[in-house]
Formats: sequence, structure tokens, C-alpha cells
Amino acid sequence: MRLRTIVLISSAVLLAGCSSSSSGGGGTAHTPPPLPSSAPAGARPGTPRTITTRLEVPWGAAFLPGGDALVTERDSARLVRVTPSGRKTVAGTVPGVKPEGEGGLLGVAVSPSYPTDRSIYLYCTTASDNRVVRATYDGRLGTPEPIVTGIPKGAVHNGGRLAFGPDRMLYITTGETGEGGVAQDKNSLGGKILRVTPDGRPAPGNPFGTRVWTYGHRNVQGLAWDDEGRLYATEFGQNRFDEINLIEKGHNYGWPEVEGFGHRKGFTDPLLTWTTDEASPSGLAYAGGSLWAAALRGRRLWQVPLDHGKAGRPVPHFENGYGRLRAVVRAPDGSLWVTTSNRDGRGEPVPADDRILGVPLG
Repeated sequence: MRLRTIVLISSAVLLAGCSSSSSGGGGTAHTPPPLPSSAPAGARPGTPRTITTRLEVPWGAAFLPGGDALVTERDSARLVRVTPSGRKTVAGTVPGVKPEGEGGLLGVAVSPSYPTDRSIYLYCTTASDNRVVRATYDGRLGTPEPIVTGIPKGAVHNGGRLAFGPDRMLYITTGETGEGGVAQDKNSLGGKILRVTPDGRPAPGNPFGTRVWTYGHRNVQGLAWDDEGRLYATEFGQNRFDEINLIEKGHNYGWPEVEGFGHRKGFTDPLLTWTTDEASPSGLAYAGGSLWAAALRGRRLWQVPLDHGKAGRPVPHFENGYGRLRAVVRAPDGSLWVTTSNRDGRGEPVPADDRILGVPLG
């Protein structure tokens, strides 16, 4: 089935019309229509509160059953436990991590069987590769055990998000490390979304009998499922368009042959796109009938209302209020936790950075 195509163009682009600048452009702008009146209106975010401050490039966050979060710091390789009241304790430093450029200690996921197995999962850059490791955590970090190795590493485009799906399989996002052809090579783990069992093996039902679930990705850093089990992912574009994709088993999302909408046979078009100055979308969450995408270069939180897999008009929140935003996760109380990323070498940090913000939804 062909996906509905939606393109979001900023007011500046609309005023400029068709552009011949080096960032790409041209063609007709397609503004997403409102959802039908019968569709859910979606939640509205309240005023953010600062949960905690002075983190060092917080990259990923995942909640333990009791309501505390485990937060990764990309460059320090520390795993930090944060309570809802904002108290921080260092859970441990992950051995073997070699931060470089956009690599380091990245995603974190908590086992869906955590009450019995006490397992957590971490995505990290080492001297030789990107990999996923499993470790026990029960107030103290155990020795990590590699379960997926050989993911390409580079100074850029390392992917890094981890999330367990409704099927209790682990989904892993990887980047193509600046080598576009890797994304189309189904024998490579780069430029893919992987789906594996909790011990790292190819999950039953994978389309190619390997760990690969989808391919043709440039750099995916956000995953979220809606209430009906549909999977969505954020993806960084190059010069023209960042994307949110509706992820379907075995599909090819086009990179490097297509950026944004290509309308080409064999490639799946995105659900929606932004110009790159509006987004650089990293973390993604689903809550209150909407997707919530944290924007780095765009320095805002995007809300995308959904109605049975169809996207409404995206709405920006907190534009330039907190700088670069990296991770967004739904907390057990239904609010969003959003991390800033102003100490990653590309932001303008203030003394309180980096922060975790709590965003109530009403």
C-alpha cells in the first residue's frame, strides 16, 4: 500500500518559493492537511520543569519499573540513574567505550522481563565497532556482555537508539557512517533498523533471515510505536530533508538514492519531512495521540498528531527555549522527559546544561 506523502515547509521556504540554493529545494510544497474532525485532537504540552542539570551529553534514557530512569552520557561513558525528583547517582561507567565524534555511549533499553532478569541493554562505540551489550543492573552495573558486534562505526552517523517493541524483540538503529552505499548493502549492519531476540540473534520472522528489519537508512536515532503497534522512526537527511518514516518489514527507505520523497519504485517514501534547519530529529516518543520528535539543529520539540497511521500538521514547541534537544521518552506518569544536547560540541551551553526537562501533557 502506498504511503500518504506529507512535506512540511517552513514559512521562510514558502516565502522564498522555489530555491536554487546549495541546500537543495525546488518543486512544489505540500503542506499536510488537518486531520479529520473525528480524529483525536492530541495532547497539549504544559510548561517544562527542570528535573536535573549538569549532565554530560545525555544521549539515551529508559525507565526502570519503579519510575527511575537510566540515562547514558555519550562522552563520559557513564550510566546515570535519575529519580523523578531529580536525584542523580552514577550507576557505573561502561568499559571499552571509545567516544569519537558522534560515537560513544548511546542508546539504552530496559528488558521487558527486568523484574526477573535484571537486564539492561546499551549501544556503544568501541575501538573497532559499534555494538550492543547486555548487562545486569540491580543498583550496580554488572559486566557487559556483547550480543551484537560488527556494526560499522565512524566519526558521524552511528545510529544508536535501542527500544523493545510490543513483540518483546529488541530494535536497534544504525547509521551508514558517511558511507552511503552501506545502507543498500543487506549484508552490512550499517544504515539499518535491526530486530533481534534478547540474546542478539536474528528475530523470528525477519525478512531476510538476518538481523536486518529494514534498510536504506542514512542515520536513524528515534523509534516509537503507537497504540496500534505501528513503528515510526526519525531519520537525518543530508542537505535537504529530514524524515519521519512509518517502518514496515523488509522495506527499503532509499538512502543514498533518495533523500525525502522520491516516488520511485522499490523505495518507500517518508511519512513526512522537514527541511534540515527545522529539525535534525533525534529521539522520538509516542504519547497522547501524537509523535514527539526532539530536534537538534531545529532546537524545538515537534508534535505530530496521528490518526491510524496518518500524520496531521506538525506543531513546534519550545523553539529556541532550551537549545538542542536530543532524547524524548514517555515517563511512567504519562509526561515526557526531554534531554538537551548543548555540550555535544555543536551547542551553546549555559551553566545548567545539559538538562532533563519534564513536560506534562494535558
